[in-house]
Amino acid sequence: MHKNIQLIKERLQASLEPQTLTIQDDSAKHAGHAGAIESGGGHYKLHIVSNKFHAQSAIMRHKMVYVALGDAMGSIIHAVSIKAQTPAETATE
Repeated sequence: MHKNIQLIKERLQASLEPQTLTIQDDSAKHAGHAGAIESGGGHYKLHIVSNKFHAQSAIMRHKMVYVALGDAMGSIIHAVSIKAQTPAETATE
């Protein structure tokens, strides 16, 4: 596992205790544009299912993810797409 993905995984698991966590590195799709990290990494797509999102708005859920990621935002992470759900929400899909 790539070290950046491992760091993201560890931080999200420690803070949000997800039942499901999928991390997709989409960096190759963004290579060469302004702000892309040349060393690889940078653009990630996250799907997080956690009870901690219960009764939280979409904005608050995203803030919770940003807080969990901490200083990785703006350093190893240039951009992140977040799908944050509760277990009950995934059951209705």
